[in-house]
Amino acid sequence: MNPVKKRNDLLNKLAQFPEFVRGSITSVCSTCNRARCICSKKSHLMAYRLNYKDSQQKTRSVYVKKDQVSRMRKMIDNYVRLKKLIDNLVEVNIEVFKEESRQ
Repeated sequence: MNPVKKRNDLLNKLAQFPEFVRGSITSVCSTCNRARCICSKKSHLMAYRLNYKDSQQKTRSVYVKKDQVSRMRKMIDNYVRLKKLIDNLVEVNIEVFKEESRQ
């Protein structure tokens, strides 16, 4: 297949992933720390956090609501797919460059 056509196909595939995020989801059991609350005696509350590194490589955490966990996991999966697509795109761009250099 023509490298330019491959590149155009890959660029079209990039548009399929509008929502993406880099990081991981962690679940943490916690209590609310109120003295007479039922959670201190009974079961712990489950909290979810997105952990990621910012542009200065500092680890950050963001609270994720329980009903948004599946959406966040899909966004993380989209990031992994995008990363693979971009790696493929880099390879194809090198092929295109080599082909143009030969002419």
